[in-house]
Amino acid sequence: MLEATPFTEGWILRYEGEPLPAVVPGCVHTDLLAAGVIPDPFLGRNETEVAWVGRREWTYEAELPGSAGAGAGGHDQLDLVFDGLDTAAEIRLDGRLLGSVRNMHRSYRFDITGMSGRLSVRFASAYTEAEAVRERLGDRPNAYAEPFQFIRKMACSFGWDWGPTLVTAGMWRPVRLERWSTARIARVRPLVTVDGTTGRVELLVDVERATVEAGLRLEARVGGVSAVAEVEGSSGSVRLDVPGVELWWPRGYGEQPLYEVELTLYSGGDALDVWRRRVGFRTVELDRSADEHGTGFTLVVNGERLFARGVNWIPDDVFPSRVTRERYRERLRQAAEAGVDLVRIWGGGIYESEDFYDVCDASGLLVWQDFPFACAAYPEEQPLRGEVEAEARENVVRLMPHPSLVLWNGNNENLWGFRDWGWEERLAGESWGEGYYLGLLPRVVAELDPTRPYTAGSPWSGSWERHPNDPAHGTHHSWGVWNREDYAEYRANVPRFVAEFGWQAPPAYATLRRALPGEVLASDSPGMLHHQKAEDGNGKLERGLARHFTLPDGDFDRWHYLTQVNQARAVAAGIEHWRSNWPVCAGTIVWQLNDCWPVTSWAAIDGDGREKPLHHELRRLYADRLLTLRPRVLVVVNQAAGEWAGVVRLRRMSVDGVVAGEAGVEFAAEGRAVARVDVPRELEPVGPKEFLVADADGLRAVRFPSPDREIPYPRPEFDVSVAQGSVTVTAHTLVRDLLLQADRLAPDARADRGLVTLLPGEQVIIGVSGWRTPDPDAARSALYCLEPGR
Repeated sequence: MLEATPFTEGWILRYEGEPLPAVVPGCVHTDLLAAGVIPDPFLGRNETEVAWVGRREWTYEAELPGSAGAGAGGHDQLDLVFDGLDTAAEIRLDGRLLGSVRNMHRSYRFDITGMSGRLSVRFASAYTEAEAVRERLGDRPNAYAEPFQFIRKMACSFGWDWGPTLVTAGMWRPVRLERWSTARIARVRPLVTVDGTTGRVELLVDVERATVEAGLRLEARVGGVSAVAEVEGSSGSVRLDVPGVELWWPRGYGEQPLYEVELTLYSGGDALDVWRRRVGFRTVELDRSADEHGTGFTLVVNGERLFARGVNWIPDDVFPSRVTRERYRERLRQAAEAGVDLVRIWGGGIYESEDFYDVCDASGLLVWQDFPFACAAYPEEQPLRGEVEAEARENVVRLMPHPSLVLWNGNNENLWGFRDWGWEERLAGESWGEGYYLGLLPRVVAELDPTRPYTAGSPWSGSWERHPNDPAHGTHHSWGVWNREDYAEYRANVPRFVAEFGWQAPPAYATLRRALPGEVLASDSPGMLHHQKAEDGNGKLERGLARHFTLPDGDFDRWHYLTQVNQARAVAAGIEHWRSNWPVCAGTIVWQLNDCWPVTSWAAIDGDGREKPLHHELRRLYADRLLTLRPRVLVVVNQAAGEWAGVVRLRRMSVDGVVAGEAGVEFAAEGRAVARVDVPRELEPVGPKEFLVADADGLRAVRFPSPDREIPYPRPEFDVSVAQGSVTVTAHTLVRDLLLQADRLAPDARADRGLVTLLPGEQVIIGVSGWRTPDPDAARSALYCLEPGR
């Protein structure tokens, strides 16, 4: 039987001729940080002090274990396997070149049978590699002044409008030694389908032989069914039909049953190798039919049409080797807690580890996987073209077993960039990636993974006859609003699928305090500006605030609170409008779920893992049931399977608490449907003092027709009481957008809810964890709400 032994111990990193202890998997930055050679690049402006790390070459060394060096340990062959090398490297054993590599997104295997000695992995600077390829192929336009499209590496290592420039190198995924005899399983391509209640698993298997003449057979098991097949040459296939299977569903639609598949390779009576995965039985389609509104983009799972409640995912750490299975589980738990049912893995990052997809399989989170191309014109010539095809083939097959994976996407914003960002003229006929997105990648997916749909890009209208970002056709990225307009403009159109939109806010206060030690915080203090990577980011934040609030003059705490409020309200404006227009609009994917370091960004969860108010607001916005108030209409959104019917209580109120009018109105929304209820004319609020409240089945919608700066809010009055694990607030006046910033109570403290509006006499109990010494004065000081003139 094949024996796999981790080779993660005994590595050193050469620095100025001296050996430093090295952690594998890891990278140069984390090893230098552990050795005290560099400061933490996430703190202050240290990022700039460590820029030199990405500009030089680095060498890792280790002695091949003695048991390996003696040969293959009784086996025919000994292989050295790297699951990931970042990025351009030469691998030598006892001075002999084993190979040269240049792709972070691939794995590598070297036959070292009979060899011994010292192993070295020398990494060239990613800049040196990328710049050499650029010199050879000619420059191409991109969104940032870095050469990331000339090397198959995580693009955001070179910085992004939310990320630092920390260009990594190292063995970022596990290294192991594999001993085997006769033959091994080289690749398994599982085609998993279902017809009614019968599931089918077809395993298409490639083997590598050490002994050509040996007879080989495959035995497979799943769901109590087994099958056997012979291996012809270097390949074979096994098909299993499994009766009575249970369907795998997205979260909120059903359960996620998973079935263990085991495939064993035999020679005679000897088991040579085994492959195990968990699969789920489900169907997935992408409905891109034309209709009277344009061209749709609706995911259909097991015949059920979905409004996708999504978030965009970026690498959770700029040093991805630090992201553990536990960290994936926690971050994806936070996504599910926010009502999310789809996670888009964005194209400037990586193909994530098996741990990511395993968690999604078990929790019912759908995965939309971008191929790693983002915001740049990518050359289609060698050496890049061969690397692109090899990485695509490897990762399509690697990720095929996961039922959570429902869509392959060719790129992020490159088709749009070609048309709108001046690329076409600058390229003057040079290749830029179109051949990948409309040729190579769909061909690879169709050949290897025909069970899943492919789309050429995001955004993409489906044809060059239309603008790539046409909201009426396919996927749409809505960035004009954040960049130039008020968030109310999200309501100006109804895209078929909104794959990106968002609004910025700073991270939690405790995150800022940790990241900017000793700094007097201000919106424009040096550290705050360094941790704001977006072009004119603070200017857009200020202009966004000014449309609604009186700008706080030098009051950082107030600025921090108001920007958090504005972020939550902006995203709410979009999602409420687009969900109200289901099934024309079939999904929203918020930019973005997470951060890779402490930064002012569009994220709902900051770089230290703390939830912003937006995260809690998403729980309301992405719930199965949602009430939305628009002028003269209440929209009832029901994404649950059964009908939602009842009576909604409508109240026209003034900010001083007086009820000027009230009515109960019946409503009924069928399952997976939207209903509209007319608001009686006499209940429409008049002037800046009035607002409308709708309550039904414990849910509430509130509409203030005037901007906050024009509303004569009363001075908020409320009582605060505390107990172990909770803070209770009782309102005596209108209290709008009350927020407990729990991390101001203790860095580890968390609140179980975000913004809440209380009418006079109402009470809210806020659950608080991680706060060991409850104190009412401390709780009151951590509570923020809107105030008159502020």
